[in-house]
Order: sequence, then C-alpha cells, then structure tokens
Amino acid sequence: MNELVLIAVPLVFAALAFVWPDERSRPRLLPVAGGLHVVGSCWLLVHPPEAAPGLWLGFDALAQAVLPMISLLFFICSLYAVAYLKVRAERRNRLFVFALLLLLAFLSLAIQAQHLGLLWVAAEAATLMTVPLIHFSGTARAFEASWKYLLVGGTGIALSLLGSFCLGYAALNAGGNGDLTFNALAAQFLPLTANPTAEAARNSHPWLVAAWVLLLAGYGTKMGLAPMHTWKPDVYGEAPGVVGALLAGGTTTMAFVAVLRVKQVLDSAGDGAMTRHTLLPFGLFSMLVAALFLLGSPDFKRMLAYSSVEHMGILAVGAGLGGIGVWAALFHVWTNSLTKGVLFLSAGNIRRAANARNVNEVSGMAWCAPQSSRMFVVGMFAITACPPFGPFFSELLLMRTAFQYHNTLTAVTFLGCLLLAFLGLTRQVFAIVDGRPRAAARAMGHRFRETNGVILPPLAFLGLSLWIGLATPPLLTQAWTAAVQLLLPAS
Repeated sequence: MNELVLIAVPLVFAALAFVWPDERSRPRLLPVAGGLHVVGSCWLLVHPPEAAPGLWLGFDALAQAVLPMISLLFFICSLYAVAYLKVRAERRNRLFVFALLLLLAFLSLAIQAQHLGLLWVAAEAATLMTVPLIHFSGTARAFEASWKYLLVGGTGIALSLLGSFCLGYAALNAGGNGDLTFNALAAQFLPLTANPTAEAARNSHPWLVAAWVLLLAGYGTKMGLAPMHTWKPDVYGEAPGVVGALLAGGTTTMAFVAVLRVKQVLDSAGDGAMTRHTLLPFGLFSMLVAALFLLGSPDFKRMLAYSSVEHMGILAVGAGLGGIGVWAALFHVWTNSLTKGVLFLSAGNIRRAANARNVNEVSGMAWCAPQSSRMFVVGMFAITACPPFGPFFSELLLMRTAFQYHNTLTAVTFLGCLLLAFLGLTRQVFAIVDGRPRAAARAMGHRFRETNGVILPPLAFLGLSLWIGLATPPLLTQAWTAAVQLLLPAS
C-alpha cells in the first residue's frame, strides 16, 4: 500500500531525530521528511490508488482532497522551524522535532483512516503529540496552555469515543455485522431509509442521534467550534508560531474530516436534515462569537485564535449547506490553512521583534520588523476575504451557495460576521504596525534580524494563497468534486 509511505516516512524520521546527537543539525531533518511527504502525497494525488472495500486505511477521495495541503503546510513550516530553532538555541529541540514529525505521521493516519476506531486512535495520538509543542517555551503560561489543551482536548476525544460506541451500537441494531469502516456503516443504514417505520429503524434512531451529538461535540472541540473553543486563545497565544500554523491548518482539518466522515454515515441513515440543522447554527454561532471577540482581543496572537474559530465556523456552514457547500468548504480548507501560515509565522516574527504580546505594548512594528509587518498586513487582508486571495473565492462561493439554496438568513448572517471580523482584525493589525516602537522593543538594544529563513516561508504561504485563488489547479478541483461524490453520492 503506497499510502503507508505517508505514515512511515515521518515515523522513521521521528525515530532518527530522537537518537540524533547534534542539537544544531537535528532540525534539518524536518524539511527532509516534509519534502519526502510532499512528494509522496502529490504522487498519490496524481496517481490515486484504487480504493478496496473493507480496508481500515486508504488514500480515498477525501484524503486526496485535504492531505496534500497538510503535507505542503508542514513542509513550509519545517523550513521556518529550522530558522526558528536556530534563534531559540537556548532550548533543547530533541522533543520538539520528535513531536513535530510524530504529529505529521498521526495526521496522515487520521486523514486516511477508513475505520471509526482507527480515526479515534489517530486523533488522540495527534492530541498527545501537540502538548510538548505548545510547552516548548517552558514558561508558566505555556505550561498552563498545554494543560488546558490536554484537558479540554481530552474531554473532546472522550466524547467522540462515547459517540463512536453509540454509532457502532446503532449499526448493530440496524443489522450490522460489527464492521466499523465508514463505507460499511453507510451501507448498513441504507435499508433503513427505504423503510423508516421498521423496528430496526426505530431502535437505531435514538442511538444515531446520541452518536451525532457526542461526535460533533468531540471533534468540534478539536476544530475549535464555539462554545467548545475555549482552549484556542491560550494555546495559540503561547505556542510558537510554527506550531500555531500547524494547529490552525492541520489538526483542525483532521477534526473537520472526522466530522465529514461521520456526517456521511448519518446522511446515509436518512438523518441529513439533523446534521444540517446542527452544523449551520454551530457554524454561524462560531463566526459570531469570534467576530465579537476580534473587536476587543488585546493579544495579537490570541487574535489569530479567534480568527481560527471564525473560519472553523465557515467550514461548518459549508458542511451544513451540503452539495456545493461541501465543495466550497474543502476549497476553504486549502485557502484558510495556507493564509493562516502567513499570519502565524509573521506574527511570531513580530512577537520576537516587539518583545511583547499585548497590542497596548506593541506598535511601530513597521520599523522594527518591516518585512514581517508587510506580510502580516497583507495576510490580514487575505484572511478577511479580500480579492484576489484564496479566501475571497471560497467564501464567495459559500455565500452564493447559501443564496442558491434560498437560505437567505444564513447568507446575511455570514456576511455580517465577516464584516465584524474585518473591522476587528484591521483595528488590531494597524495598531501593531503603525506608530513608534514601544519601550519593550527599544529595550532589546538591537533591531530584530529578518533573515531569509524567517521571511521566505510566510512569503511562500502568501504566494500559495494567491495561486489557489487565481489559478486553482484542475487536479484539486477534481479531487474536491470526487470527495463530495464520496460523501454525498446524490449530489
């Protein structure tokens, strides 16, 4: 199975990093592993393997639609990580490099998981691997954030485990044979839709409802949907920028894929209306909560956390709309993740240049870190759906879909939340960039050095955001279409 290479490569390099003796050269293993992973994922995207029924692991249409993005995200972040760890030479990097590579392996496993239980195991492992990455700085606030992430994320994973039990029991009540692969689960519930008054349908429905509630709460916590988003501000505020980018574009995407796979099963059971009527309110509520917090968040890295909450809401809205909405959501997975890379990496540069995190203590960054400040401003315009960047086209498609499906209230609320988020982000970003440097930045005694290692990776993300928006490759659009056909065969 060629898809196993995407899991084996980071695992091998993680073992190599753990025994590598030299602190200075160890981070270079990251881009090597990331580059091989990009090559492998792109090869499988161009030459997808044939899907065999009953397998627990497979590079199916949904994996084709999102895993190359995670691979590309990791590779560019790994280039930045080499320069970042060189700057942070006072911190030992063995555990950091080891955990980063294991995170890539478990994300690859979760995205390709075709079995309900295997998906849960991979998601739990990815959660555990993220904890030492958050705690890398070794400060008291980083320690608090890592424990908060572990406890809240662990609660979400526990809920998703209970939901998995409920879904498996519902399948048994529907006459299933215990096969928990997603295609088998979907097929087991299909006869119930033809005869909804049958005893099996009556017995299974309450368990299906319980499963959806628990699984949405569990994996929605990993996504950061409001009100399960409470871990995000602390974690994104304390984690290194490279870790924030991987969380915002990698871990949350994994959780979104899990929600889509569960939704596929519930839709096959005839409960599509229930999934739509829960995802749409959750998505719009997340967007509204994030927009309101963006108007007053004083910490510019926590600001990015609320921006992530907003965009997870956008993904939920797309999934709730169904059909073209799911296609637009997969499009937005790419545009949001790549654009977030610009913001997190440039914000990390600004944080080190300013020697402070609060907007009231940070200003004049256009003087202290001019290139990072420019990218931060351009990234802000990109993430707030200004053309010609990728998020503009994916969010425009979502709005058009809402109007096309005569869901005017969703479209109007969606547009209002986008406007509030734009106002909040522009107010914060320009307060950081404009003015004179504050005392904390001047006390550093020298100007922050913007080397190629910390400038080129966010610049690459910016270029990719433009590319995805202006010239979306047909190969990707075909992959997204195939994923929609897998999840919604009637679309």
